[in-house]
Amino acid sequence: MSNRRNWLKQTSLGIVGLGIIPLEGFTIPTKDNSIEEEEVNPIRLRSNENPYGPSASARNAMSTSINASNRYNWELLDELIGKIAQKHNVTYQNILLGAGSSEILNLVALYCSKKPGNLIIAETTFDYWTITAENAGLKKNAIPLTTDKKHDLATMLNAIDADTKLVYICNPNNPTGTICDNEALLNFIKEATKRTKVLVDEAYLDFTNQPSLANLVTENKNLIIAKTFSKIYGLAGARIGYALAHPEIINEMSQLQFATNGSVSTTAASGALASLNDNKFVAETILLNAEARKYTMEQLENLKIPCIPSHTNFIYFSLENYKKDFFAQLEKNNILGTKIYEEKGKWSRITIGTMKEMKQFIKALK
Repeated sequence: MSNRRNWLKQTSLGIVGLGIIPLEGFTIPTKDNSIEEEEVNPIRLRSNENPYGPSASARNAMSTSINASNRYNWELLDELIGKIAQKHNVTYQNILLGAGSSEILNLVALYCSKKPGNLIIAETTFDYWTITAENAGLKKNAIPLTTDKKHDLATMLNAIDADTKLVYICNPNNPTGTICDNEALLNFIKEATKRTKVLVDEAYLDFTNQPSLANLVTENKNLIIAKTFSKIYGLAGARIGYALAHPEIINEMSQLQFATNGSVSTTAASGALASLNDNKFVAETILLNAEARKYTMEQLENLKIPCIPSHTNFIYFSLENYKKDFFAQLEKNNILGTKIYEEKGKWSRITIGTMKEMKQFIKALK
């Protein structure tokens, strides 16, 4: 255990140095303040949830907020939006809250499908939300990923035409775990937003040291960024996320909500606000995820199951040469997995759980 704590300590300093977590208020994990790893049955490795969250401070805030749930939470939402604005160096007018980033994606789909046209998206990516856009009249134009499972930004840019209403980029990408080169993405945004709106989904960006594109929305009127508290902050069940965009877009999108920011409960807002103040929990989550991810990828490779390098809390791998029934093995060991995302190569995805859970996962495959 001492070796593990030393590794966490050394890597913590590295993360602070990279600027992922600000040094002010940062605490190096020790035996006394490390995250509690709770046992879960069945082992849930299918939805990219944070196995360590919510943080203790978020749980306490949500528990306390229950006593105020008989009142509307306008002041609390103002405080939360102010904290988000401070985090991203934007204004109140650049932010729209939603019940998870799924509501934000749905609002963007409705907003961009007021007139018939097309939606450009990668194949394969997080596309469940696009059913709203398709039902509203947008035709989906899916652009294949590159051979290394990354967004083909050049091809996506070339695919934009006069009827394109929206381009969607999930960065890092779900389910592949790949990330766009930052400079290439910035160049893509610069050119694509001259012609249409671009939605960048940053649900998993907090697991990386790549900066958010949030600073661009103050000037760029065609860029929308979706953010969530579900992943790094462990609030998936609380349902809270937000959009970052130019004030004109925020104003127009808010008109698609019955009550602006009104779908966020007092409990969810309290948990989110506490989470934004808990840098230690974020740092520990990043470290524990990296440790378990490294172990799992090494073990999968040993089992002749090739993996795509991951920048997230999940791994994308090929089952083409795996001789057993992968999903039967998971079921037999009470582990919840996902599916085959690409038939060619038999590509699947697994969420990174705790180290104990990932050891059970690997044992189940042997």
